[in-house]
Amino acid sequence: MGNFRDRLEAGFEAWGRTLFRHPVKTIFIMGIVIGVMVSGLPKVQFDTSTEGFFHEDDPAKISYDKFRDQFGREDAVLVLIRPSEVFNRDFLTRLREFHLALEEEVPYLEDVTSLINARNTRGEGDQLIVEDLLKNLPANPADMAVFKERVLSSTLYPNLFISEKGEYTAIIMETLAYSPQATEGTEGETLDAFEEDQEGPEDTAGEIRIPMTNEDNAAVVKAVRKVTARFEGDGFRVYIAGSPVWGDFLIKAMPRDMGRFMLLALLAIGTLLFVLFRRISGVVLPLLVVLLSLLSTIGLMAWSGTKFTTPTAILPSFLLAVGVGASVHLLTIFYREYTARGSKEGALVHALGHSGLPILMTGLTTSAGLFAFVTADLAPIGDLGLFGGIGALISLLFTLILLPALLALWPLKHSTRLARPGYGRGFDSALEAISDFATGRAWSIVILSAAIVVFAGVGLTWMKFSHSPIRWIPRSIELRQSIDLIDREMKGSSTVEVIIDTGRENGLYEPAVMNRIGALVEFAGLLKNRDGRPYMGKANSVADVLKEIHKALNGNDERYYAVPRQRELIAQELLLFENSGSDDLERMVDSLFSRARISLKVHNEDASEYVRFVGVVKKEAARLFGSDTSVTMTGIMTLFTGIIDNMMRSMVKSYSIAVAVIAIMMILLLSSFRIGLLSMVPNLTPILITLGLMGWTGIPLDGFTLLIGSIALGLAVDDTIHFFHNFRRYYGQTRSTKESVRMTLATTGRAMLITTLVLVTGFWLFMFASLNNVFFFGLLTGTTLIFALLGDFLLAPAMLELITRTERGLRICERWCTPSVNE
Repeated sequence: MGNFRDRLEAGFEAWGRTLFRHPVKTIFIMGIVIGVMVSGLPKVQFDTSTEGFFHEDDPAKISYDKFRDQFGREDAVLVLIRPSEVFNRDFLTRLREFHLALEEEVPYLEDVTSLINARNTRGEGDQLIVEDLLKNLPANPADMAVFKERVLSSTLYPNLFISEKGEYTAIIMETLAYSPQATEGTEGETLDAFEEDQEGPEDTAGEIRIPMTNEDNAAVVKAVRKVTARFEGDGFRVYIAGSPVWGDFLIKAMPRDMGRFMLLALLAIGTLLFVLFRRISGVVLPLLVVLLSLLSTIGLMAWSGTKFTTPTAILPSFLLAVGVGASVHLLTIFYREYTARGSKEGALVHALGHSGLPILMTGLTTSAGLFAFVTADLAPIGDLGLFGGIGALISLLFTLILLPALLALWPLKHSTRLARPGYGRGFDSALEAISDFATGRAWSIVILSAAIVVFAGVGLTWMKFSHSPIRWIPRSIELRQSIDLIDREMKGSSTVEVIIDTGRENGLYEPAVMNRIGALVEFAGLLKNRDGRPYMGKANSVADVLKEIHKALNGNDERYYAVPRQRELIAQELLLFENSGSDDLERMVDSLFSRARISLKVHNEDASEYVRFVGVVKKEAARLFGSDTSVTMTGIMTLFTGIIDNMMRSMVKSYSIAVAVIAIMMILLLSSFRIGLLSMVPNLTPILITLGLMGWTGIPLDGFTLLIGSIALGLAVDDTIHFFHNFRRYYGQTRSTKESVRMTLATTGRAMLITTLVLVTGFWLFMFASLNNVFFFGLLTGTTLIFALLGDFLLAPAMLELITRTERGLRICERWCTPSVNE
């Protein structure tokens, strides 16, 4: 294996000579390749939808798409109004004007519902009347008092259009499920759902329906805010929320944050590079290489049609920080050799021979850590793993091909004044003191590290998974305050949807089926979370409508608010309701009366709180309806809970793959099974510590913090490779662990420190994000990398020192460190 490694290093030296002699050709060819990839940039797209977290073939997404095709979009724009007094004629007049203005001026709306036009089902003799609740405003205080009593005592209006105390009223604006901007496709190619019983927007031959686009949502939100600005004032305070609104917030925050992160990363990385190298070329060339790598990766992403989502929005600044590390290691050796000997070609050949192999190794391990996410059940995590890994490989290739060619052309001054780039003797003394401490206090370091890992292990048992896009938004943001207010006053702003499929035409006419729907709603209403608060704030189903009809047709007597006992009577009453002119049934049942939708209104809390609720409701529904009836759970909150399940599976798979693949690579790259496994200890320890701290502090694993382990492992192992690679080199010369550690840190320690500072700075810049989860991702990943550097500076030398103190360990180390021809 040693001879093979020697041949590789000799190959890198030959490669350096070739690049130095043909820099223009190299740059020209690379320019063509880069141009092709970068040309895809105008095709970049963004997606903040909940469905975007699922792969196309995920059962949860398929069920949700079918639901949307059948019943439309359930995540509406919610407008909450706080007047001086709701039950006041002047306010209700203004509410009507506001309602009508929204209907007329906001595009892409399916329906607008409020106290103005909420259904009012009543009977006059044997006649069923379904009319708007405020068809006529109350004429006097007595009529207003009657109206107030009717609204607040109703089973329909509270927590839907009016708060329980009557202090707030709401307007629900349902947008179209599909964009009116259909795209051309092959003849008859459509998004059919629920087979022949499609009741979604009409398909046009040769067109493909697409969900509401970001531009459509933006137009809706902009129009709502424009109308609101005219009406809002004293006695008419308006709060706007709902999925389209926070989706619009995220779609605007993502590119804004991406631009901010990239600018800050460039400034921070440029500053650190100048401090290290004290040369313009040492700043410009690495940044140019990493920028071209980044743009090429994004271009490929756009060419593939992969959209930026909230997790993948971290990719640009992440690649900036990751990509510059290899350049730092190469330039550190290059400038040192060039300063000492004055030959640019000799310095370049030496730098590639010395650092080319470990740079290749670190690039492969970084990519492996990212590629571990490709199999993730969460689509954005898989995309991040795929294109993060591709980006790391592109950066590796550009560092080993483009950077040397640019160095060959760049006019460099030879100055003996810069004896070493970066820090002076004081810095070298600090590294020497660290190496002496690590080898001199080996047992203390190992025992302390073990104790910290045990402490972290306890925290691991308290770690929990989370998905709550609403909680990503800081409480200081007005949108978050509106969401929390609506959630509190209207008892929820999200939904769990239950689809009951009897499998037969007119199956919903059966009294038993209707009663079971009512029983399921009642059961769900009794379920409480760990704090003793009901999960569900409101329910809506065809059984509720049927009870209203039956009551109205029986003299409006409350005793008849029940499901009729005869099948024929149910059919007749529902037919009367359909003929009354109301279209409410269209959003509750299919045209064949074989399927029913039950909407359970729930609080917009962390999905982990609703995993139990969704599971228990589904189990109870299966018990109530039996095997002859299909029960499907869907809706936004159900998708959230599905993301939790996918997240747990993704973590197990990605972490296991990353550890296994990188361990195998370390064993192969370091040419020793035992040393390869040993090298994993200072890499895994920091990840365990961070995950343990998350458990101790209550920071959950979500779609962002889930990434910490595999990403940190892929990055942390880079410095470990450089450390072990150089330690092997120097131990082969000195046969002294202490001296070898000292020489390793004196040569590569500076580059290890600077690359870690670059990475930590790059990740900590995420703490300037608009979203809380991005803040924690940046904070924790950067902190993990600091732990990893300490592991390489302290724990790795301490373990090597203890191993070489034993006779067997000394033999293993000496066989591994047999000097090569080049050394």
